[in-house]
Amino acid sequence: MTSPVPGPVRVLVVDDQSLIREGIASLLGIQPGIEVVGTAGNGREAVDLALDTAPDVILMDVRMPVLDGVDATVLVLRQQPDCRVLMLTTFDDEHYVLQALRAGASGYLLKDLPAEELAQAVRLARAGVHQYDPAVTSRLITAVDRLPPEPPGVGPLPALTTREVEVLRLLGSGASNREIAKALFLSEGTVKNHVSRILGRLDLRDRTQAAIYARNHGLT
Repeated sequence: MTSPVPGPVRVLVVDDQSLIREGIASLLGIQPGIEVVGTAGNGREAVDLALDTAPDVILMDVRMPVLDGVDATVLVLRQQPDCRVLMLTTFDDEHYVLQALRAGASGYLLKDLPAEELAQAVRLARAGVHQYDPAVTSRLITAVDRLPPEPPGVGPLPALTTREVEVLRLLGSGASNREIAKALFLSEGTVKNHVSRILGRLDLRDRTQAAIYARNHGLT
């Protein structure tokens, strides 16, 4: 029995600048496998329109009038937890990046992406893949390095085995699965299984959060 072919990714574009908003919508509208179901000029409009159109993915600007993108993300995901929100902005400030992560955004991208790459980011977002611009990842690491250490006596990794801690330490240094496998004399499949268990046990969404966790707990 063949699996049903998924329909087009339903996308809502949210930006307070009409020229940018309509430009993004037009570019995405001609990409294969994508359907733009609406546009909104602020976070409040986005929340209301998301309820009406049930998008798979929302491209959300960060700074907007009435309701900003971070607060709008919280409200959307509270009402529609299966929706994916990708922050799409010109701001790579670490404050906004951390706020977006805490709000539950599935990624943080900058507006200089080519149309084809943005379309692929939308498709990956619906598939559950979290994505961050390389400049944003650098900002995250800088922000985590500035965080105060946890108080003494806190056991930061109670749920992990010794091997999983080793994998997490290498994740924190930015190593790929292949590099981790080579360093620990494991197969890539075994490393992938370790990474999945680490994310599950620490309630983390993706490798980026795992790397931040590792740095925040003094593993790198």
